[in-house]
Amino acid sequence: MTIQITYRRTSRMSMRIVKNGDVHVSAPIGMPKREVVRFIEEHREWIGKARKKTYENQQRRAAFYSQLPLQTRAQADEALRRLKDMIGPMVEYHSEEMGVRPSSVSYRAMISRWGVCNVKNRSICFSVYLLLLPEWCVEHVVVHELCHLLEPSHNARFHALMDKYFPRWKDARKETRQICKMEEDDD
Repeated sequence: MTIQITYRRTSRMSMRIVKNGDVHVSAPIGMPKREVVRFIEEHREWIGKARKKTYENQQRRAAFYSQLPLQTRAQADEALRRLKDMIGPMVEYHSEEMGVRPSSVSYRAMISRWGVCNVKNRSICFSVYLLLLPEWCVEHVVVHELCHLLEPSHNARFHALMDKYFPRWKDARKETRQICKMEEDDD
């Protein structure tokens, strides 16, 4: 375990566990190192529990994504075909409805995001792992990314567009998070 201490313009110390299990501590600029060390020592029990929880979440996350086999070229090709068959008509329908057209639609095995919209070149990329979600949740992601062609940020206008074009978007987002949470928090 590595402990990284960063001095920042902050009024108090804070600590977090990053994905690899390391501990990142933020301390106010000018705080004596002995106080930072004491803070770390006082939180040893919390560090141990938090590192264990982080590890368990990483294991569950890996198990969730491993439900979609992509080890062989045939598996990847089959997943890509299924995803295109599902998303293609959604993009077509909602693009027409919204009066937008992405310059390109691509697919990758992304685990950090369900979709990405590059507003500068108007391209959209979807995660192949959308196949692990119910179709209506996938449709929510499609509409979300298409809305970015109309509004790049997640501001009130963006949310109004989501309300207009996919009124159940909050339910879909909640369902998606619940599916992932079930995989992460089955204790």
